Amino acid sequence: MKSHNNPWLGKGLPATAKLADGDVSKTPGNSRDLFEERLQVKESPLLDLPELAKTLGVGALLIKDERDRIGLGSFKALGAAYAIAKRAEQKIQDGSARSSQNALEGVTFACASAGNHGLSLATGAPVFGAQAVVFVAETVPEAFAARLQDKGAKVVRVGENYEASMEEAQRQAAENNWILLPDSTWPGMVDPGRDVMEGYLIMGQEIARQIPAPPTHVFLQAGVGGLAAACAVSARETWGPDVTLVVVEPEDAPALQASIAAGDAVAAPGPVSIMGRLDCKEPSHLALKYLAKEAKYFVTITDDEASETVNWLSAHGLETTPSGAAGISALHHASGSFADLGLDEKSRILCYLSEGPEDG
Repeated sequence: MKSHNNPWLGKGLPATAKLADGDVSKTPGNSRDLFEERLQVKESPLLDLPELAKTLGVGALLIKDERDRIGLGSFKALGAAYAIAKRAEQKIQDGSARSSQNALEGVTFACASAGNHGLSLATGAPVFGAQAVVFVAETVPEAFAARLQDKGAKVVRVGENYEASMEEAQRQAAENNWILLPDSTWPGMVDPGRDVMEGYLIMGQEIARQIPAPPTHVFLQAGVGGLAAACAVSARETWGPDVTLVVVEPEDAPALQASIAAGDAVAAPGPVSIMGRLDCKEPSHLALKYLAKEAKYFVTITDDEASETVNWLSAHGLETTPSGAAGISALHHASGSFADLGLDEKSRILCYLSEGPEDG
């Protein structure tokens, strides 16, 4: 594990950074009620784990458990489906739709996905009368494609990797007048990804009601940065400036850390990581913009460290994946960096168990 201090803390990236215009949302909008009603969203648990905290040498360890969110097994259930609900709410409010069930009739949403984002889109679209098309690379397991099809989505296999499937999703969305709904943001593509991140804020609002006392540190795993940014927003809005935010990435995909080092959004090419959901080589611009100002540390962990933490958590009845455990893994392997991260035996740590184990 390696930790990197953020030189842009409190000020953000320089004006020379070529980031997309706009900022992350601070609170879920009025569409939250419609989303939770139509998708039957239930609050996920916040686990208080004193024995694990003692083992790690900290005062408290609290873990937001997203492994059964809406039955989809991941925090991303709150993303694309929420963004779709937000569009349905707008249709209802402007009078162009009479009911939520058919508010988006005739609309098709498209995305590229290697996992949970596609499931959220495939689940959310039909609830509001829309269609879903999910583009997956040739390497994506057939079992995942079957899950998408079971939700009613059309699955298009194309390309050797996620980047190739995203390129085709963009091309066909433009050609067919579909709504592209990525889980990232970049110049010219901001609003859809911002709406996806807005859904993730629901986790933070739940934690604010559940947590017995404010945390001193929040460890946040990151791919493009959507979860990390949304949960960082929630922490700041709930507890103010004193909470220390720690962003955790795979050593082989440090898109955010590399961008912090460069002072601009940059690609961070590298080998494939076992943290597949976090194996993202380019950051989401809005996420990067916010985290550059608010996160004190950017940490990278190795595949071996992530794997060790998965096994450690499993021994304590907490089944997950290397991606789902990444934030916890940084804490698990921080024994030599406690002082660097401002940790001690009084620290109260909040982490996210962001997905359940692979189901084949």
